[in-house]
Amino acid sequence: MNSAEIKAILTDWRVATLIILVILSLVAIGPHIDEKGNLATNLQYGLDLQQGAWIQLELRAEVVGFTTDEPVQEFVTKLSNSLDADVELIDANHIEIRKYYTQAELEQKFAEAGGKLTSYQQGVSKDTGSHVKTILETKINSLGTKDAKVNTLAGLNNVVRYIRVELAGVDMAEAQEIVGKQGKFEIRIQTTGNQTEHVLFGDVITSVQRPQKDLQTNSWGVEFTLSEAGAQAFQDAAIRYGATEDPDNHYLAMILDNKTVYSAPLSSDLALSLKTTSTRRMVASTGTGNAGSDQATSLEIHLRAGALPVDVAVAGSGSTSAPLGERYKMMCILAGLCALIAVGCAVYYRYREPSIVLPMVLINASEVVILLGFIAAIKFQMDLPTIAGLIAVLGTGIDQLVIITDEILHEGKVPSPNLYLKRLARALGIIVAAAATVVIAMIPLALMDLSTLKGFAIITILGVLVGVIITRPAYGRIIMQILSK
Repeated sequence: MNSAEIKAILTDWRVATLIILVILSLVAIGPHIDEKGNLATNLQYGLDLQQGAWIQLELRAEVVGFTTDEPVQEFVTKLSNSLDADVELIDANHIEIRKYYTQAELEQKFAEAGGKLTSYQQGVSKDTGSHVKTILETKINSLGTKDAKVNTLAGLNNVVRYIRVELAGVDMAEAQEIVGKQGKFEIRIQTTGNQTEHVLFGDVITSVQRPQKDLQTNSWGVEFTLSEAGAQAFQDAAIRYGATEDPDNHYLAMILDNKTVYSAPLSSDLALSLKTTSTRRMVASTGTGNAGSDQATSLEIHLRAGALPVDVAVAGSGSTSAPLGERYKMMCILAGLCALIAVGCAVYYRYREPSIVLPMVLINASEVVILLGFIAAIKFQMDLPTIAGLIAVLGTGIDQLVIITDEILHEGKVPSPNLYLKRLARALGIIVAAAATVVIAMIPLALMDLSTLKGFAIITILGVLVGVIITRPAYGRIIMQILSK
């Protein structure tokens, strides 16, 4: 092709869009030489491709169905006292028991409380599972751990039984310490000026409730309960330092790992009550509106000091060593190159025409580059399923390019421009229908809590969309110019 024909192709908006996206993707990938003299990129790798560890936690709780002739709230309270555990009402017929009991043990307790057990599932509700995930993410992020993923594994009944924590770049011992470590929580009281004195540690907080809004004041707050000893120590400190007489000038400060997470004076009602009696149940108010709600959610996590609302047990764990991760990474690169070469050979065997094969292979490779650029831009962790998705994109992509080429070269003849456009439109229609089928098939895998398959599904969907929207139209314009010669 002469320079004018090349310029016409490059200035076509479809081809220009493809070129711009490839350039932006290369910038996002950012290939460079690191401090050790090795080629490095901005891509982030999961546990399959670098050193790291994963731990799967089993939530030791139950979601059970029940029936009772008593008022539901009275039944739940009676059951909570009998079981010595937090019992949360999920809906009119289901409760969550945040302590492990067998079905036989619960049936007896339910009968004693005036109810009947109708169903039994180990785990917690989806809301509690999300809450546990938030606590773990907050704790892990506060420790400065990078490339960490926390996923809840829920069944079709929305009961979460397992939490999977993946920590890239750490060994198993460090991973277990991070997941199992509880933060140091302390409550201090203001004395004079900015001076404060210790009141109690977090170990005397026996339970923490979910954030709730006071319907009278519209203020958000978190209710928590102290042990008998903790309540007595709190009362003694409030009287000793004058908080009961002048609460406005004696703030309470809640500190987690030497960082103040909440500071406010005693309410006038609580200050008056503490003059004569200790109080186990208290509410930390955080204000109104979205700001108050967000602060209440954060404060609840801090009050737990990293402790989870239910007990957990390690159900499984594993790790990848640094040499093994590097080996997997190299094998994935070789697999991708071999797939690309195999695709090129298959296409050449079919058409025996380099001017057709080369654009096909380059277009196919450009899809992978665009996907890698997107992965680097959103800091998505690449693992083996993600690599499998990229290789699948290579296969499905070349299939669609063959459909376009075969449709255009019907009976081995190059059509006129008008007939070419009709055949290209028909080929693109077939491709769009096939792409829609793939997307529909992958959506359940992308949405379900199957963390190991999400990467495969997401990359496959993105690859199909990039192909249909960007690379297929560009290929149609390029192959039109080539076949006209």
